[in-house]
Amino acid sequence: MVPYMKSVGEECGIKFSYGGHVGNTFDSHRLIWKAREDGGSDLQDKMVESLFKAYFEDEKSLGEDQVLKECCEEVFGNTSTIMEDSSIGNEEVMQEMEYFRNKYHVRGVPFFVVDGKYELSGAQPSEAFLEIFEQLK
Repeated sequence: MVPYMKSVGEECGIKFSYGGHVGNTFDSHRLIWKAREDGGSDLQDKMVESLFKAYFEDEKSLGEDQVLKECCEEVFGNTSTIMEDSSIGNEEVMQEMEYFRNKYHVRGVPFFVVDGKYELSGAQPSEAFLEIFEQLK
């Protein structure tokens, strides 16, 4: 799977490097939530891209506060109060996790829900998404 992901990533300009330590990613989910709260889907996408680059390309741990602060700086322009107050977004992220766990029986990531009714679990080839998008036309 890793060689396949690297080749697909290169086609999209992503240089996957799987040397990073995973760690606890709960705070990264809080940052994604905060970005959506502050700036909608556009800012949320920027945060996800920053986090993914840190982990998948730069081999940084999303469990380290310094890495998350760097992502905040890049996306929000500052380290954001969410990194100073660990209670911000906790309840909301826990509710989202519970919702997806119960509704879709999510047990791991990646997990994709398209249009609220099509589910894809695990890494999927682009054709799997294209089939769903065709059905949505």
